[in-house]
Amino acid sequence: MRAREPAVLAYRFEEPAGADRGDARFLRVRGLLEEAAEAVGEWVGLARPVPVVVRSCGGEGSSYDPEEQRVEICYEEVSETRDLFRGTGRGRADEEVAAVLLETVLHETAHALVDVLALRVTGREEDFADQFAALVLLDGSAVGERRLRAAAEAWRLSARLTEDAGETDGKQAPDEHAPDHERAVNEYCYVYGSAPGRHGDLVGPDTLPAERAPGCAEEWTDVRADWLTALGPAGRDPDA
Repeated sequence: MRAREPAVLAYRFEEPAGADRGDARFLRVRGLLEEAAEAVGEWVGLARPVPVVVRSCGGEGSSYDPEEQRVEICYEEVSETRDLFRGTGRGRADEEVAAVLLETVLHETAHALVDVLALRVTGREEDFADQFAALVLLDGSAVGERRLRAAAEAWRLSARLTEDAGETDGKQAPDEHAPDHERAVNEYCYVYGSAPGRHGDLVGPDTLPAERAPGCAEEWTDVRADWLTALGPAGRDPDA
């Protein structure tokens, strides 16, 4: 019998604030932290797991704390994401909400990997973290593709809200992340590039620009290669 692999994430749920109890229950019932731990373990092995604390954040967003070397995931992001999709008439949108929260956990875990493994980052670290989330989600399954599409859709909707509010990138507070619209297009590109024959509907002016689509397969190949190179001896390729 194959020995059980050491966990790559060690997560714990803090007691939620009253308003966040439903969101905390959603994360627990969906098993998103368990799923993230298993999925990341397909790509990397660690000598000790990355701590993940799931808590009420009081208005702060999910993040990686380099001083504590731990990931912090916020309960309230469940409601915030649900409201984003509800504005499109999708009701509770449970599957989309779960996909976005899973992508968030993977993104913040990427920052932890960069730190604890002292990885050499290709380009901007926030983009590199988005690419890791895509790497883990796009496992060749239709479910993974739907999930990354949902995450991209959330960024697209967020960008639209910013535009409707009359904000521009130049007026926003400085942020290490790419603008939401750019993050959406990048993720659409990765989905399309991983399987162009299944995602032709993504090509369009409001999703993936037609002039970028032809290069997405090569972009996606480069994303996978860059992360596997960065991970070095700690990395694993589930497809190998």
